[in-house]
Amino acid sequence: MLDRGFFLTSNAIRRQLAAMPHDLYLVRLIHHATRRAFPGERLWSAAQLTSPATIRFLRLRNREGCDIYLHAYAEVRNAGYILLDLDTAAPAVLETMRRDGLEPCVVLHTSAGHLQAWLHISRQSLEPALATAVAKRVAHTYGGDPASADWRHLGRLAGFTNQKPERRTRSGPPWVKLLHARAGLASQAEHLLQSSSWTSAPCLSAARETSGPAPQDAVAPITPAQAIQIYQHYIRRWHITERFPQPDWSIVDLWLVRELFSRGASAVEVRTILQLGSPGFPRRHGDPQDYLRRTLLRAALSRSAPPAPVCATATTCREVSHTL
Repeated sequence: MLDRGFFLTSNAIRRQLAAMPHDLYLVRLIHHATRRAFPGERLWSAAQLTSPATIRFLRLRNREGCDIYLHAYAEVRNAGYILLDLDTAAPAVLETMRRDGLEPCVVLHTSAGHLQAWLHISRQSLEPALATAVAKRVAHTYGGDPASADWRHLGRLAGFTNQKPERRTRSGPPWVKLLHARAGLASQAEHLLQSSSWTSAPCLSAARETSGPAPQDAVAPITPAQAIQIYQHYIRRWHITERFPQPDWSIVDLWLVRELFSRGASAVEVRTILQLGSPGFPRRHGDPQDYLRRTLLRAALSRSAPPAPVCATATTCREVSHTL
């Protein structure tokens, strides 16, 4: 016999995950009465999450009073999706967002007068500082809940009931309904990322103005968040991840050091930006400090040479990497 409720939940989950594709999703169950999370946080692929056994497990927990939340999982980074919690926003805000080129990939109706929207802003994972800056900017612009604007905030999974007592109606807890589901980056995602991050020169100026001048041997007055934003700015500016699916970050480090030297950055500042901002640093370097020293020295010796911010071919990139 057909279980209509099971079919509707299964269909809603499949459509939501198809509109925000990713390798893994973190799922968290929170009991509405105790506000305690169900033991364990589960990481599921889309295939696992849409399996009949998983759906039955989640439906049972939901009937027992648990709200079902998820977000795309990228370990200590953001997976390229941000959540906009539209609890008090104007009804026409979604159309405004679409006109502005920030089309949500998923829109959920979580209860009367309450919406959640997911925006896909990057096909590459993002540093938490940058993703949080984007989320806060979008929330401020479109009237979203600022408390939900961060790099790893959980949103609801469609096809289950909203167990919050204040959301209940005479007919019971409302269903989390999927209003829109369409995969794809927001058309102005790149502009949003660029305008939400600091360019190199203002970052350095702001750090110096905030912390004051530093002695040559002191730690550079640049915070981890600033270092990450500077590095990410140049990744986007040079289209690194679009050109090279598996970038050699040692090469990119060298390009960035040359660029920062040309902008008047000190050796201490440049070393700090590499150490805090280079993706995955120290990676597989046996002696990270020696690697930093050699990279800065090589860049300093070649500062008179024409800059080469993008390799013409992957072969060229490999050849350059052997010289580092």
